Amino acid sequence: MKPLTAEERRTQTVGWLKIIRLRVAIGRELDDRGVKTPLEVGEALGLEAAEAQVLLTSKQWRDSDLERLRILAKRLGVAVSEEESWW
Repeated sequence: MKPLTAEERRTQTVGWLKIIRLRVAIGRELDDRGVKTPLEVGEALGLEAAEAQVLLTSKQWRDSDLERLRILAKRLGVAVSEEESWW
């Protein structure tokens, strides 16, 4: 496997930071709504409980995670800035 270039590592790091911030913002919103159990989280996000759990906690990078989290944040009404300085 070929090592990542500096630009690829930077892109990966920025992507991870965006995912982490989205997860935190979504988690805060769910907490504010009193959503606690995996079943409630899944219902609030419109996903199966297990799928929601994996999306919000997985440590493995998946290409679709960032876009899916953006969609969920928007669905919950969580304001997310797309400016890189926010990340």
